[in-house]
Amino acid sequence: MIHFENVGLRYGMGPEILRDLTFDIPKRSFQFLTGPSGAGKTTLLRLLFMSLKPTRGLIRTFGRDVNTIPPGELPMLRRRIGIVFQDFRLLDHLTTYENVALPLRVRGKDEITYKTDVLELLKWVGLGDRINVLPPVLSGGEKQRAAIARALIDRPEVLLADEPTGNVDPPMARRLLNLFLELNRLGTAVVIATHDLGLMDQVEARRMILTGGHLDIYE
Repeated sequence: MIHFENVGLRYGMGPEILRDLTFDIPKRSFQFLTGPSGAGKTTLLRLLFMSLKPTRGLIRTFGRDVNTIPPGELPMLRRRIGIVFQDFRLLDHLTTYENVALPLRVRGKDEITYKTDVLELLKWVGLGDRINVLPPVLSGGEKQRAAIARALIDRPEVLLADEPTGNVDPPMARRLLNLFLELNRLGTAVVIATHDLGLMDQVEARRMILTGGHLDIYE
């Protein structure tokens, strides 16, 4: 689904942050992305999401060379990818329910076709009693769970999650991990960036370790 070949990235005339990255994200795969703080995990997720372009090398996403995709076509391709940012990016004027349902509304779906799914997903992530609350009232952990639900609601072909369990307690972290695993079983390729070794030890999955701008992969 996503192919990197000798990819490098630098900002301006500075040194390369990422160097010679060559790997694939296959269909239905599940992998953890880890490494020390400042290693470039979030930057790599942005490359995967096509919100950054490489300064050298090839990235092919859904069969398309990212460097040659017209800007007008990028939003449609990104809709096939669910992403959970560390800063959540919820819209403060929308309720929890409305934030989670937003990807479906953008696609023009009728609420009658998705309302039950949104409500069930909010219950699963522990927000069943917070559906009509605005984001400024939510705690950090609640915002994170709302952002995860929004990323999952449209069953993306690829899910990218940046520290998705960083603000929740261990039982909720396990519950969210089970949700990611279920989505993977349904066909979504999953990439979870995390420092949580305990979380990674709960699943036999590929580990992508980013250090010093280089990526090592352990199957």
